Amino acid sequence: MTEARPVRRGGYRKGEESRQRILEVAIREFGRVGFTAATTRTIAQQAGATLPSLQYYFGGKEGLYRACAEEIAARFIAMTVDAAQGAAEALVAGAGDLRAELKRTMAAVARAMTGSDAAGLWGAFVSRELLAPGPAFDVMLEKLFAPGIDLIAAMIARVQGREEADEPARIRAMLMIASLTAFQSGRSVALRVFGWDDVGAAQLAAITAALDAEIDAL
Repeated sequence: MTEARPVRRGGYRKGEESRQRILEVAIREFGRVGFTAATTRTIAQQAGATLPSLQYYFGGKEGLYRACAEEIAARFIAMTVDAAQGAAEALVAGAGDLRAELKRTMAAVARAMTGSDAAGLWGAFVSRELLAPGPAFDVMLEKLFAPGIDLIAAMIARVQGREEADEPARIRAMLMIASLTAFQSGRSVALRVFGWDDVGAAQLAAITAALDAEIDAL
């Protein structure tokens, strides 16, 4: 019994590595050509996996697509959870500097959307899903879009002296978040316009400073 445990652990580790490799390839392929044009055969080949293994992990094309959305949401949440929790706690307590918490939250969102190495990869997938909602739209709406807009809108409303998030606050929140897509899905345009080689630490600092100024003007 004890001799079999390392084998099982090794098998699980290899299985998880294979699953993650398929996800990485699938996010890129779905982002490149969209849900309809992408094929599980191509994804499996590019991931060095077999079609049966892809079906075993994800159940098929739609299951894989939804798993990609779940993966993107999980990574984004992991990158922003500390700031989001701090903001939520400040809202509940009704204490602290809410403007500073809003800045911290938007800085975390900016890092996740534009400053991470995977941002461009995620951006293509998310942009396609926003333009032509598919099987993953409900996943992203429930786990990313709606909670993010709700939290930021609540903070904007409170900073402006209102107790609850209203339509103007939600519109402002959506505009604030959407402005960052110019440096994510529109990264190539931003690089050309600003003469940047990449969106690195200095560029992210400039983006964050612009967000801070917008928040100061609320």
